[in-house]
Amino acid sequence: MTRTAPPRLAIIGGGPAGLMAAEAACAKGVTVDLYDTKGSVGRKFLLAGKGGLNLTHSEAPARFVERYGSRRAEIKHWLDAFDAEALRAWARGLGVETFAGSSGRVFPKDLKAAPLLRAWLHRLRAAGVSFHMHHRWLGWQAHGTLHFATPQGERAVPTDAVILALGGASWPQLGSDGAWMAPLQQAGIDIAPLQPANCGFELAWSEHLSSRFAGAPLKPVVAHWTDRRGVAHARQGECVLSEYGIEGSLIYAIGAELREQLAEHGEAVLRLDLVPGHGESALADRLAAPRGKHSIGDWLRRRAGLDAAKCALVFELTAKSTLADPFALAAQLKSLPLRLRAPRPVAEAISTAGGVRLEGLDEKLMLRMRPGVFCAGEMLDWEAPTGGYLLTACFASGLIAGRGAARWLGQ
Repeated sequence: MTRTAPPRLAIIGGGPAGLMAAEAACAKGVTVDLYDTKGSVGRKFLLAGKGGLNLTHSEAPARFVERYGSRRAEIKHWLDAFDAEALRAWARGLGVETFAGSSGRVFPKDLKAAPLLRAWLHRLRAAGVSFHMHHRWLGWQAHGTLHFATPQGERAVPTDAVILALGGASWPQLGSDGAWMAPLQQAGIDIAPLQPANCGFELAWSEHLSSRFAGAPLKPVVAHWTDRRGVAHARQGECVLSEYGIEGSLIYAIGAELREQLAEHGEAVLRLDLVPGHGESALADRLAAPRGKHSIGDWLRRRAGLDAAKCALVFELTAKSTLADPFALAAQLKSLPLRLRAPRPVAEAISTAGGVRLEGLDEKLMLRMRPGVFCAGEMLDWEAPTGGYLLTACFASGLIAGRGAARWLGQ
């Protein structure tokens, strides 16, 4: 009697989504081979660990899911299967305790990624996952055979199902370079163009500002902007002056809307309230007091509480006539216009927007046009601000795809 070989699942991409897909599929008894273009997995995950590894966020679920913007309905389905609390429990199961900081962001207690990744890989290998490094996916050959480039030459790998977890196109030196788009487009898969997300924006700074104040924080400030529907918004936070423009958590949080404005109008105007603790009228009265021998910069520090970076920004963007008029100057400090010219390139971004459109996937994240092929992680068409939301959704989508592939193979 001949025995048929057990079905094999290939997972391409060794980031959090691919690794979680491998774990979920193994738990269902599936034989898993994981392929990655680099010599080791989890490289971008380890890079995130340099900032303490912000795994997830502790805010209420209803507020949490709102962070995913236009894709919140679809991603809620993922989070129903694996949410922030489930992620913390998962880490605890690997011997890594977590804590929530004052901002609500959740980190490992040792603020490191490497111990968590090591424990995870040990568990995956013990579960039977086979890792194949230095395998760059080139697409499909006949009969769905996977086509890889390896240091030993091109390789054809037959498989029964595949999960693509190839990331976006940010930080391409770590492995996610968007090269997967070409074979998917050739296969007729609908893909939204990849765009930078969680990135800085360019402004036309003078050499003085860019050289002397690059890296200087602006805090606290309130950002005001109008979306493409004409609705006004405001958000308080922190940002950072950079050599090319402006960046930081406040900018990342509203970056999608700024990017839309730029695409539609060629320019986006962001207004900063540099003195959120003062009303405009009271601030004008303070600035209108006799200045004596104080310079305008010293006066702004004394009467408006501006630091050197905020003062430099005011001088950069304010006419001399406005500086001489306390009432016009107060209005400028409460609504300083920044004219953004472009987002930074995709390669510099923390993450990417765009990718495989969710409309082309079923609820298990299988491509409707290509049964047996699943997608997960950042290569899908969604985005979220930093704060743990990116990682949480990557983990959750990997779990959904891993379980979906196991179920499909079982059928």
